[in-house]
Amino acid sequence: MNCPYCQASNVAGDHRCQRCGRRLDSSNNPYLRQAYGRTATAHALQYATQEKTEVDAELTPVEAAKRSAPFQSSLFQPRVVSFQSFAPEAVETRPRSRNTAASRPRHRRPLPGQESFQFEAQQTVITQPAPPPRAAEPMIGCGVRAAFPVHRLLAAAFDLSMVVIAVGLFLLVFYLAGGPLVINAHTAPLCAGIATVFYLLYELLWCMADTDTAGMRWARLKLVDFDGRPPVRDQRLFRLAAGGLSVLAAGLGILWALVDEESLTWHDHISKTFPTPF
Repeated sequence: MNCPYCQASNVAGDHRCQRCGRRLDSSNNPYLRQAYGRTATAHALQYATQEKTEVDAELTPVEAAKRSAPFQSSLFQPRVVSFQSFAPEAVETRPRSRNTAASRPRHRRPLPGQESFQFEAQQTVITQPAPPPRAAEPMIGCGVRAAFPVHRLLAAAFDLSMVVIAVGLFLLVFYLAGGPLVINAHTAPLCAGIATVFYLLYELLWCMADTDTAGMRWARLKLVDFDGRPPVRDQRLFRLAAGGLSVLAAGLGILWALVDEESLTWHDHISKTFPTPF
C-alpha cells in the first residue's frame, strides 16, 4: 500500500506509514475497511485529515518542516513492454501432403488396334572368351624325363639279386661253420629279417659312397634332383628312408609310379629326386 503523502510503499495491513508516520488511507486499507465497514470508505478523507492534524501537533517544528517538504517521485518509471506487442504473429504452417498421384507414372491404355512400343533399357554385356585351360605344371622343372617303371624294375631286380647272393653266402658260411640250417615257420621271419638288414646295408653303402647303385648303372640310369643336378649325400639318405615308407605302406608308394603322370613314386616326391636314363 502506498502512502498518499510520501508515496512510500508499505505492507498491506499497516495503519501508519513506515516512513512519515502518517495514518494510511482507510479507503485503500482492507483491514480498516473491514473494521469500519462501509462508513470507513465514506469518511476516509475526514479521518485522514484529523489524524494528520493530530500528528503534526505532536511533532516538533523541525520534524514538521521535514514532513511537509515536497516529495519528488522517481524520474525513471519502469516500463515493461510485452514481447507480443511488436512480435509478428506466428504463421501456422500445415504439413504439405505429398502428391502421390503426380509421382506415379501414368500408364495409358493403348487404343484398340494400336500397338505400343516397348522401350526397355537393354544392357550390352561384352563377353570375353574364356582363357584356355592351363596345363598342369610338371613337378620336374629341369625338363629331364623320368625313367620308365620297367627300367626301374630292372635296376631294382639287379640290386635284389646282389642282396640274395650276399644272403646265400652268409648262410653257406653259417652251414660250413656247423650251424643247423632249417627253414620252417619259426626260422622264416629270421631269414627275412636277415635279408632286410643285408638290403639296407647294401643301399647304405652306396649312399655313403655318394654314387648310384650297381643295378642303376647296369640299367643305364642315374639319380638326379628336380633341378637336374646330382643329389648330395643327405638327399640320398633321405631318399632311402622315404623308400622304406613306400614299401611299408603295402608297396603303394612304389605302385604309385604306374598312375603318376610323370611316373614318380612316393619317395621320389618326398626326396625330390628321381632316376633318369643317360
